[in-house]
Amino acid sequence: MNRSHSAVDPEACRTCWVRLTQREVELDHEHPGEWRWQLAAAALCGTLGILSLFLAPGPARICNILAYLAGGWFAAEETWEILRQRRVDVHFLMLAVALGAAAIGQWNEGVVLLFLFSFAGALEHFAMERTQREIRSLINTAPKTAARVLPDGSEHEVPVEQLLAGELLRIRPGALFPVDGELLTGETAADESTLTGEAIPVDKKPGDALMAGTLNLWGVVEMRVTRAASESALQRIIRLIQEAQRQKAPSQRLTDKFGSGYTLSILGLTTVMFFVWWLVFGKLPFLSLPGQPSAFYNAMTLLVVASPCALVLSVPSAILAAIAAGARRGILFRGGVAVEQLAEVKIVAMDKTGTLTTGELRVESVESFPAGRERDVAELAYALERLSTHPLARAVTRYGKFHRLPERTLTEFVSMAGSGLEAMESNQRVRLGKRSWVLNGAQEPELAEAATEQPGFSEVWLSCDGFTGRLKLRDDIRPEARAVVESLHAHGLRSVVLTGDRPEAAAHLKAVLSVQEVRAGLTPEEKLAYIADLGRSGKHVAMIGDGINDAPSLAAAHVGVAMGARGADAALEQADLVLMHDRLENFLKAFDISVKARRIIRQNITISLSVIVVLVGFALAGHIPLTLGVMGHEGSTLIVVLNSLRLLLAGKPSAKPVATGRGKQI
Repeated sequence: MNRSHSAVDPEACRTCWVRLTQREVELDHEHPGEWRWQLAAAALCGTLGILSLFLAPGPARICNILAYLAGGWFAAEETWEILRQRRVDVHFLMLAVALGAAAIGQWNEGVVLLFLFSFAGALEHFAMERTQREIRSLINTAPKTAARVLPDGSEHEVPVEQLLAGELLRIRPGALFPVDGELLTGETAADESTLTGEAIPVDKKPGDALMAGTLNLWGVVEMRVTRAASESALQRIIRLIQEAQRQKAPSQRLTDKFGSGYTLSILGLTTVMFFVWWLVFGKLPFLSLPGQPSAFYNAMTLLVVASPCALVLSVPSAILAAIAAGARRGILFRGGVAVEQLAEVKIVAMDKTGTLTTGELRVESVESFPAGRERDVAELAYALERLSTHPLARAVTRYGKFHRLPERTLTEFVSMAGSGLEAMESNQRVRLGKRSWVLNGAQEPELAEAATEQPGFSEVWLSCDGFTGRLKLRDDIRPEARAVVESLHAHGLRSVVLTGDRPEAAAHLKAVLSVQEVRAGLTPEEKLAYIADLGRSGKHVAMIGDGINDAPSLAAAHVGVAMGARGADAALEQADLVLMHDRLENFLKAFDISVKARRIIRQNITISLSVIVVLVGFALAGHIPLTLGVMGHEGSTLIVVLNSLRLLLAGKPSAKPVATGRGKQI
């Protein structure tokens, strides 16, 4: 039976979303802390193995059996799961070799193998859990309830998932903002470090945006909900990290080929060599004389050293460590592809607004002609712009709220497309918008002097009976922008700015920041065409942007980079990398992480392949004992994992501030 759209229950949808999110988290962390159990099992295996060396044959055999159980328990679990899928992998090889060693009486070699294999597995799971810690901290940070403000001013505690856009909430000092919203009354400072990684508190005034999961430091404030909990910046970040951990890098897809096919090939080679050593070289099949290993012993040694454990772990361990290292700094790689490809970039294209500039216009000054009516200009502009959603209007509205301007009553409001706004106050007509439309050809000398716009500023004009006014607005260049551009050049990267702004503003930006190339007046289609042309010519480009108009270019670039938790949803969805600090210099940190990750991946692959080739060569010649083969094989696995963990352990994020009142820190 078909149901109409109106039949959908929004409460049921929200409840379903919460349950699905919780289930997804449970699946991602089904066995938290498992690495500790694996480490304990490896330690028990090693301890029992050492103890068996000092006991009589009977008790020693019991210790060896217990060591086998401890060291092989988790490998057996994983092997069983793989076999149920009708596949085999390196875990199967390890268990086969361990059992084969026991079959020929080489219990100690089997214990060494299982100890090193289980210890390497514990380290692998430790690395993976460290990458999951960022998600758990974000999920635990998310508030569960909120204080909804009722029409009579009273409060009612409700679950966060029941909140709707437009509802009013009251937030007390020390509480977390439960959803994304806008500050209505009161002033405070927010600790956004859990979300953006920025340790410095951010002052909040009426009209400012508030983000879910951030901490209200000192003021009692009221906020209006702008997004449901499922669409908050916090939930978007959680989804981005989860997606990143499921994606595979190109190198990882390459090593995946060493899976079931490789395992079956090694099993086949081992079987063939067993018969070669037995029938061709005349070695005993199973029993061996002192100093003369049997064919089966040689086969087990070959099986151990040919297992690609280190090779299989070489890429995912480095990718996971890189993702975690970035997440700790507010840099979200959306998968291993982004980690590897960012290091290949040679050109960095940047949007202007919101990337090199703050992206939020602010009123720099208010002027009136004749002088003395600045207050009237500001109040009338605020009264008109409260009814508009244009970026200029938002800046004027924030200015009015901050200065607590009175809300004048206007009538006959009209929006003139491409020109401005018009309304009536009493019997006076008020116009706000472009200079040419507002002044309508007026030629007063003082207005003629003010006609030339300054680079870097935007203007909105106002006219009323008896006076004219102008509001100058600026989208400030980010303080760190020049240093970032210089660092890009120092890294050998070419800087390009793609903007839809006027050529004059673009020229001013180029002069201030020393950008190598600036293209102004571009439409989203022209930005996309420029990025696509560079890609077709074989030049790898990273595109940095934050708006909906940047989304096509982000998708076309070799690596798309979105700015901050405040970026448009379309930009975040198309980006391969998200800079949650909302600070441009984090791109350089991401680039450095990518370069180091690629270097470590190459080191890991070189180490693992070299060890396999050398050990297999000795094993085929029959000149390597099983114990040495085990130590060489598992030793290379440990080296690979520890080499990858260097990415995770190098450098720590700055400490969080301690609130002492009004956002100060000590």
